[in-house]
Amino acid sequence: MEKAKKYFSKSGLGRFTREYSIVLVTLVVLLGATVAVTLKYGTPLKFLDGQNFINILRANSIMGIIAFGMAFVIISGNIDLSVGSQMALVGILMFKIINALDGAAVNVLGIAISFGSMASITIGILAAVVFSCMLSMGCGLLVTKGRVPSFIVTLGLSYLYRSLSISWLSSGGIKVKDKAFQLISNQTLGGIPLPIIYFFIVFVIYLYISRYTVLGRRIYAAGSNATATKLSGINTDRVKILAFLLLGLTVAIAAMVEGSRMNSMNSTNSGNGYDLNTIAMAVVGGIAMEGGKGNFVNCLFGIIILGVVNNILTLMGMDVYLVNAVKGVLIIFAVLLQHKSRR
Repeated sequence: MEKAKKYFSKSGLGRFTREYSIVLVTLVVLLGATVAVTLKYGTPLKFLDGQNFINILRANSIMGIIAFGMAFVIISGNIDLSVGSQMALVGILMFKIINALDGAAVNVLGIAISFGSMASITIGILAAVVFSCMLSMGCGLLVTKGRVPSFIVTLGLSYLYRSLSISWLSSGGIKVKDKAFQLISNQTLGGIPLPIIYFFIVFVIYLYISRYTVLGRRIYAAGSNATATKLSGINTDRVKILAFLLLGLTVAIAAMVEGSRMNSMNSTNSGNGYDLNTIAMAVVGGIAMEGGKGNFVNCLFGIIILGVVNNILTLMGMDVYLVNAVKGVLIIFAVLLQHKSRR
């Protein structure tokens, strides 16, 4: 019996089971959801319908995009509780710039330059990306150079960003006048909504960074053992700041996708709960809270699991106020499994 256990642990199947156990968990969740819906409605089609899965992915694509960035920050040994408020502030800036430039004309060295629809949208999106990355890098600097725990820094920044957004719009919202902006997220490609396409593009890019780049390997090293990594000649502070930058990029992409899909950004409601939900997606996907461990394939399945759980609870008619309670139980269970696997 002992020999069989050793053989299984060293075999390819054993390694796959340890590394990608989240895949098996996802299959169990899908099976359980199918059985539950069948018992309630007499047919599994209400859950297994292809359009339902598209709806699940579309509903979670925006937070999922941020979750991939959050995974890098957690792997580096930090956390960010400000991404929801940051997304709102970045989105408001983007909307303001697009509205201000659309149809405007400026005189540069005697040459009149007018901004058309595409020019104003492009500049607005680029400004949002730069602004979001700068905010996240600033956060990283406060954490690394100020030697302040990321939990405290990002909690304070969350209040700061939200207050600035509310003050900027006087507790209101903002829309983009140009209807072309809505096309970014409200079209399909081969029957697949564009937000899902963006979601998987970010996944592939961040998976590549994590596995095949020097930066990716250094983020894992810094999160696993910052002292040893620093002694090996790697600037761990710079690595952690770049991890925050990767998160800032996903926040900007999420602001663009959500802003285009809703054609609005609200100073009080936009991004609410995104910070804890994206952390939950990463943790359920096996990203270790202590840093240095986790992979992006598992993170993808963690996003899918939370999406399916949310969907099935809605289909089963659970009280909307209890849905987050179930998510909380899942997070605690995921962290307990991580500690058990380490022991």
